[in-house]
Amino acid sequence: MTGQSVLFYVQHLLGIGHLARASRISQALAQDGYDVTMVTGGLPVKGFPPDTVRHVVLPPAVAADAGFSGLADMHGNPVDEAFKDRRRAMLLDTLTTIKPDIVLIEAFPFGRRQMRFELLPFLEAIHATSPRPRIYSSVRDILQARAKPGRDEESVALLNKWFDAVLVHGHPDFVRLDETFPLAGAIQDKIIYTGLVVAPKTPAQQTDVFDIVVSAGGGAVGADLVEAAAGAARRLPQSLRWCLIAGPNMPRLDYDRIVQSVGSNVELHRFREDFRDLLKSAELSVSQAGYNTVGDVLDAGCRSVVVPFTSGGETEQQVRADRLVHRGLARSIHERELSADKLADQIGLALALPKPADHGIDLDGATRTAAILRPGGLVHGL
Repeated sequence: MTGQSVLFYVQHLLGIGHLARASRISQALAQDGYDVTMVTGGLPVKGFPPDTVRHVVLPPAVAADAGFSGLADMHGNPVDEAFKDRRRAMLLDTLTTIKPDIVLIEAFPFGRRQMRFELLPFLEAIHATSPRPRIYSSVRDILQARAKPGRDEESVALLNKWFDAVLVHGHPDFVRLDETFPLAGAIQDKIIYTGLVVAPKTPAQQTDVFDIVVSAGGGAVGADLVEAAAGAARRLPQSLRWCLIAGPNMPRLDYDRIVQSVGSNVELHRFREDFRDLLKSAELSVSQAGYNTVGDVLDAGCRSVVVPFTSGGETEQQVRADRLVHRGLARSIHERELSADKLADQIGLALALPKPADHGIDLDGATRTAAILRPGGLVHGL
């Protein structure tokens, strides 16, 4: 039991990956004896955060579009200054109430620039606290490439001014931070690798068994993948059983259209709480190449076909997909080449291969994060 209190700020804007990873870390922290408060600022998602942590909900903000060009409220209206003022006041009040020993801020300053209106005052307030909490940036293993000059320099300046360390939730043998953040050398003394964060292992549950499990993450941008999978199912042997998981955020019109296209050997669901158990018994996974889904696939050890999300200039999932292909852990289809025929071909090729051998990628990032944060903990991580 550490007896330490942790405040973990998480803002998911489009998908649910950031929230899922932070929730898994928070659960590991709570199990290790930390008193954890998660502050979330996106749309609610069933099951996140876990009920083992305290939860403060800011007025929800979402990305106005897939290119993250602005913020909208939960009704799709652009946020105004009054909205920002309410969020900022709630966040600062939470800091005063919780009096944390440790503050984790997910993604910032590598991402979430849209939230500077509340995060910069938040950081100033933390530094004005005595004794000052330790402050960590919590980031996934692969960062989004920055097109605008000066963004990386800005991140380095913010890290050096406000943060004690950067927790990189990845394995350096799979991908290093400097491969997607060119100025990593300027913050090398702050970087700590934790390993990938996957959900904790649980006893296997009796569940349905499908040959192919197709998942679209949160579903906000996954309709084309799920629709192509429904078409691929018609082209492959009808003896194969399919489970298509559309995601809770898939637009209703897209979901209803796909419902009309599935065959008798296909089940379509919005969400499956037993997703990880389905993967463990499946022959193959079809998904995008998001952090959490890839971690679950690696943990399950099944074959994989990935279609990385690249719309709006996104680069992170393509990098991950390329690494998986290079290590023989997946086959990949570029998003603009996705079709039912192409997907059926790649699934057929993948099923003809044996399941991947041991990948050697550390998946214990949640519990290792808890160990790192202890006083005198694992300072250097992996």
